Amino acid sequence: MSKPAKNTPDTAPNTARPPGISDTATLRAKARKDIEDGAITDSYSADREVVIKLLNDALATEYVCVLRYYRHYFMAKGMLADSIKAEFLEHAQQEQAHAGKLAERIVQLGGEPDLNPDTLTARSHAEYKEGSDLRDMVRENLIAERIAIDSYREMINFVGDKDTTTKRILEEILAQEEEHADEFADLLDGWIGE
Repeated sequence: MSKPAKNTPDTAPNTARPPGISDTATLRAKARKDIEDGAITDSYSADREVVIKLLNDALATEYVCVLRYYRHYFMAKGMLADSIKAEFLEHAQQEQAHAGKLAERIVQLGGEPDLNPDTLTARSHAEYKEGSDLRDMVRENLIAERIAIDSYREMINFVGDKDTTTKRILEEILAQEEEHADEFADLLDGWIGE
């Protein structure tokens, strides 16, 4: 039985790190600096203030959408109202969940969620449209979802790989906004009422 070779310069394990990968001692030392910044470390490369503003605008949009969906839920009437009311309620709850994710991320980034009711509609990308009848409500919600889709795509492109956590949150929300738009487009396409 042969003995394993001793570590010599020619047989030593390769401890070189790829570019951009810190050694353990460096990671530990950096983690001890500025600990009051919580999750934000030196490797965060996005402009935090800009990202927080974008997230607060998205937060305002989500709350305006929550309010619009709830209004439509309560005001929906007519032959198709029961099934469409269920969609409005489900979407209101999902938009509320989006708002929660955005608010949590704003706090993680060291910001404060701006929930000031006096400025919500001014900061929101989507409008608060009451809708004159059930079909108009569906149409207005489709328009609002299309606005959200474009605004989330723009934010995702802006953030890029500088803040991968925010990017992932925005991508998750975008996927659901696209589902909402698809559902409303299908409803309008097959409309048989009024």
